[in-house]
Amino acid sequence: MQTLWPILVVIAANTVYNICAKQTPEGLNAFASLSVTYFVAMVISLGLFFVTATDKNIGHELTKISWTSFLFGLSVIGLEFGYLNIYRVGWKVSVASLVANIALAVILLLVGLLLYRETISLRQVIGMAVCVVGLVLIGK
Repeated sequence: MQTLWPILVVIAANTVYNICAKQTPEGLNAFASLSVTYFVAMVISLGLFFVTATDKNIGHELTKISWTSFLFGLSVIGLEFGYLNIYRVGWKVSVASLVANIALAVILLLVGLLLYRETISLRQVIGMAVCVVGLVLIGK
């Protein structure tokens, strides 16, 4: 169960995330919506920091921040903006996330190989090919 709970959190959060993205009013400016979203996320994150941190000195923690936090923030904005617009241009909730996640899985397999020197098995190569075929079939 120790290795299972994080993936269950991701699945649950991603389900709610896609439902919220699909239900966001079309006339609402995406960045106004994202501003409220990130304000709520900031308040909750700060609260959870103080609940979970052994050293409650947030200033000290902020000195440990690297470039990754800034790039992470930019990538999350791109992700949120992209999903809001995926649904606004008419993608079905049952297909959009599937296509995006299959494509992401294939790309991350290659990133793991090229950037992190992870090994790729024949099974993974076959799985990647099946995913690509699946994307072609979904697109038809």
